[in-house]
Amino acid sequence: MLRPDPAQRHRLVEIRDNLIARITEAEQEGWLGEIEGLQVSLASAEEKLAQLDSERERQCKVIDLGMPTFSQIATRTSTAMRPSS
Repeated sequence: MLRPDPAQRHRLVEIRDNLIARITEAEQEGWLGEIEGLQVSLASAEEKLAQLDSERERQCKVIDLGMPTFSQIATRTSTAMRPSS
């Protein structure tokens, strides 16, 4: 699957908006075959926009890996028993 370039999101928005306008025009003119093709293109454009938004949201999240700090490691003590002499 090709990934859209995040820098081109504005272009995808323009394409989506243009497709919506073309669908409206096709409905007014009664071009049924044209409407179906445009709706397929519109669904693809919206899917790519959703993919970009999802990727951006995923990259912005901070993930806690649960790594211990040095002070947490240094304060641990061994509970092993020493051999008696």
